[in-house]
Amino acid sequence: MKTSEINFKVTLDDNNLPEDIVWEATDKPDDLDHTKTIAIAVWDEVQKNTLFLNIWTKEMPVTEMKKFYIDSIGAMSQYLLTATGDEAMANELKETADRLEKMLIDELNRQ
Repeated sequence: MKTSEINFKVTLDDNNLPEDIVWEATDKPDDLDHTKTIAIAVWDEVQKNTLFLNIWTKEMPVTEMKKFYIDSIGAMSQYLLTATGDEAMANELKETADRLEKMLIDELNRQ
């Protein structure tokens, strides 16, 4: 049986705020990659709910954080469709991501 690992290393400052995040994976051909944020969701079978781990560096701009979450919602719409076949719910997520994307574009245009 094949196994795969994904590793994250978070460097913290003196106040325990993330300064740097690097990640590597056994199935990823490149070496360490730097990122400004990670979001991991894990299903808790016992509690029947989702546990979320969200970490971002001090250098993550707010507009990039918004884009990150909008992209995540858009991707979830496809994951939901693939996993469940529920087109109505997947479309709702996609439409939400589309509305948020428009809001962000309007916000950036006003700046």
